[in-house]
Amino acid sequence: MNNTEITADLSSHTPMMQQYLKVKMQHPHSLMFYRMGDFYELFFDDAKKAAKLLGITLTHRGKANGEPIPMAGVPYHAAEGYLARLVKKGEAVVICEQIGEVTGKGPVDRGVVRIITPGTLTDDALLTATQSSNLVALCFQQNQIGIALLDLSAGIFKVQQQDFKSENLAIELARLMPSEILVDEDIVDPNIIEQIKKQIECPITKRPNVDFNLNNAQKTLCDQFAVSTLSGFGIDHLPLAKAAAAALLHYAKETQKTALPHIRSIKLEQSSDFIALDPVTRRNLEIIDPLFEHGTSLFSLINDCQTAMGSRLLARTLMQPIRDTQILDERLDATDTLLKGYHEAPVRLVLKEIGDIERVLSRVALGSARPRDLVQLRQACAQIPFLRHALQPILNTQQSKLIGQLNEELGDFNGLHQRLMSAIVENPPVLLRDGNVIAEGFDTELDELRKIRDHAGQFLIDLEIKERETTGINTLKIGYNRVSGYYIELTRAQAEQAPEHYIRRQTLKNAERYITPELKSFEDKVLSSESRALAREKLLFEMLLDELRADIANLQMMSASIAHIDLLANFAHQARLNNWNRPEYSPEIGIKITAGRHPVVESLSKTPFTPNDTQLDFNHRMAIITGPNMGGKSTFMRQTALISLLAYCGSFVPAKAAKLGPIDRIFTRIGSADDLSTGKSTFMVEMTETSQILHHATNQSLVLMDEVGRGTSTYDGLSLAWACVLDLTKRIKCLCLFATHYFELTELSKEVAIDNYHVTAKELNGNLILLHKVQQGPASQSHGLQVAKLAGIPAGVIKEAQKRLKILEKQQQQQLQSVVQNDLFANVDQPEPETQEQIIEIEKVIEIIKPSPVLDTLANIDLDDLTPRQALEQLYALKAALKS
Repeated sequence: MNNTEITADLSSHTPMMQQYLKVKMQHPHSLMFYRMGDFYELFFDDAKKAAKLLGITLTHRGKANGEPIPMAGVPYHAAEGYLARLVKKGEAVVICEQIGEVTGKGPVDRGVVRIITPGTLTDDALLTATQSSNLVALCFQQNQIGIALLDLSAGIFKVQQQDFKSENLAIELARLMPSEILVDEDIVDPNIIEQIKKQIECPITKRPNVDFNLNNAQKTLCDQFAVSTLSGFGIDHLPLAKAAAAALLHYAKETQKTALPHIRSIKLEQSSDFIALDPVTRRNLEIIDPLFEHGTSLFSLINDCQTAMGSRLLARTLMQPIRDTQILDERLDATDTLLKGYHEAPVRLVLKEIGDIERVLSRVALGSARPRDLVQLRQACAQIPFLRHALQPILNTQQSKLIGQLNEELGDFNGLHQRLMSAIVENPPVLLRDGNVIAEGFDTELDELRKIRDHAGQFLIDLEIKERETTGINTLKIGYNRVSGYYIELTRAQAEQAPEHYIRRQTLKNAERYITPELKSFEDKVLSSESRALAREKLLFEMLLDELRADIANLQMMSASIAHIDLLANFAHQARLNNWNRPEYSPEIGIKITAGRHPVVESLSKTPFTPNDTQLDFNHRMAIITGPNMGGKSTFMRQTALISLLAYCGSFVPAKAAKLGPIDRIFTRIGSADDLSTGKSTFMVEMTETSQILHHATNQSLVLMDEVGRGTSTYDGLSLAWACVLDLTKRIKCLCLFATHYFELTELSKEVAIDNYHVTAKELNGNLILLHKVQQGPASQSHGLQVAKLAGIPAGVIKEAQKRLKILEKQQQQQLQSVVQNDLFANVDQPEPETQEQIIEIEKVIEIIKPSPVLDTLANIDLDDLTPRQALEQLYALKAALKS
């Protein structure tokens, strides 16, 4: 039985289930956590799905249409862990809480307080410290697309509008790293949805057309930013970008059930501001995620940021290297200044004491902040003076404009620090509902309630002494029971002495019980002091959040400044730790790297890394690289790309020196793998990736191509590789490193401006030694069998392969002889060569291709099976045969 069937007639259900189903009908496509006491319960299809996804027990409760109602639940106090697992699987979860008081008359009122989706996360329990929750909206119209991104956890809001091309959209989505994508359910083409799903693994949520309404978008954005025009943001002329942005705001407000006060501005981006990295390139270069589970990515290697905000900024920076060399030089100046005098060390020590205030501020704005969030904010405010002190030596040099700007943006929050010190206890509980969050002395009313709550017994003792003295009745007692409450008790004989202000409350056999206005007032206070104290604390906490929201813009500026300082200090730390150097930028196309190193491979290598130079310029834009597998061709190409990427992030680079011209895109065609889900063979994947490069590379692109054409027959592959090299060199004229085992391609250097390089190796006693050094000139052989031997291929297989290789080489030589002879003597009836020089050349060719018994014998000798004596005998025999 599914949700649709059971909602047909609500009257057949209990009042509680009727309430559940009414809420569920408003959210048919989301799992609903329905609060019942200490558990969140799920029913019907939700229960079955959750039980399967979470591995929890599926039970039953009551019946619907004669059938048991499936039910599954998770404890309220442990819900975050289950929510995190569901969100990771791409599920949206509706949180339905008890919002009314228990009256005993019907079910407690419940309502949706929040909708948790993959793109709207702000809680630390649902996000890792380095993970961003990016909500992206796409708005299509004819040949244009508007793209907007909102990160609720960081308050980041940005848009762009561009010509629609599916490949460009894939690149942008890879850069933006969406956690969830919103599209207009009435307009979007299903084919586009399928293309997006192939490129990006994240949920795609269809939203009503009204959210993307072009006419209403302007007002939605102006209302959010409290402005009358959007001209100050530079997006007035971009209707699709505004519509996408408005759709994000509608969705965020709907899911958070609150306003978004921390979303105060919007930034316009242009795709041309960044170096484009398509999904294949990001994967092959292992920028954020390694190719293999236990591998190491560039991000994980160099992420030693001291704050979570800095780590996330580093990830964003690596995913979107910028092309503005002025900004890059400012970052390099700052890094250089931090390096001098070891200034980054004290800066990093201070940063280590600062928590994730970026997310704290988002939770403050959304009203979901917890007591310990304010402690983190208080601690950050306390560290600002120390951070300024650590930056002061740099400021004194006046050598970094950027550091000076960031220092100003830190602001002054001493007053806020003092306010939070007086308001929040040193170590508050996790949840506000547990009480004891607001510090003593902050609020008189709260202090009084706590005093009543904590000292009720002493108050009664003091009151009893006072009443005895006032009335002169030494046997007067003050007591309490659940039925009567607090009372003053006198014996029957003493009742006549009761003062006039004593009000009879209860008559017993031998005693009378009274209440006084003072005792009644105390009773009211003490009986409700616990709940009233909690309510007062909640009110005071909300008032603190309101104060913080009023200063949210300055606090966000402070948070962004700390993240940026952390990024630069981390760049300086990596440069000092790994001996990285400052790159240079040139307006002329080309890449010149001296003693470059692959940062990840070098860090994992147990032996010293062999550095290599890279030289690509206007006249020689391509280098063909040959040499054995495992020799370092792929490492050399990748390190060139990673050095370029780091330089365009504003970081020092793993090289003795690096000078880079403009780069608009980085492409890679490396490795081989099929894509069975779409019916693509390994070779088809290879050709698809090659096609993308040939269609979209420009003369400012850096292209890495490895073993193009190896997935098909030798002649087909060689022909394709040959044609690709010519196209990349003659038509596109990009900067290209082209690794290959087709030695024939090295001959192209005679036709076009191509440099030949090879990775060096040598054989010693039948063993291959890889030197990993890149040198000019083509390689002489591929050493394939030696590499197979290194990989552990059984000796018998290697020996059989050697025999077969000799046969194939001999057959190839014989075919070559036949071809040459046929070419020379095909027309025997034609006139003799006219010159003596031509006759001599023909004789030389014939001499070269003449069979040699000595060479044949030498080729067939198995050196591994010879004893020293047999080897010497063979040598004498060959020498004798050569003389004859």
